[in-house]
Amino acid sequence: MSSDHADNHGQTVAAWTAVIIMLVGSTISAIAVVIASPLIFWVGIVVCVLGGIAGLVLRSMGYGQERTALHVGGR
Repeated sequence: MSSDHADNHGQTVAAWTAVIIMLVGSTISAIAVVIASPLIFWVGIVVCVLGGIAGLVLRSMGYGQERTALHVGGR
């Protein structure tokens, strides 16, 4: 096994930011289902999408896990 293998299982600023924003969005959507508000439900969905975009932007800025030869092939 190579000593320079850095597999941190997504424990990066980009991953944590994306997950936290998506958790907030899904909580908003869940509350909207309980109170029967379609508008608030879709607001929560938009927040989830923004969380994914934030994660991608942070990854492109260098706050994500480095892509190695093992990751490039989709494995």
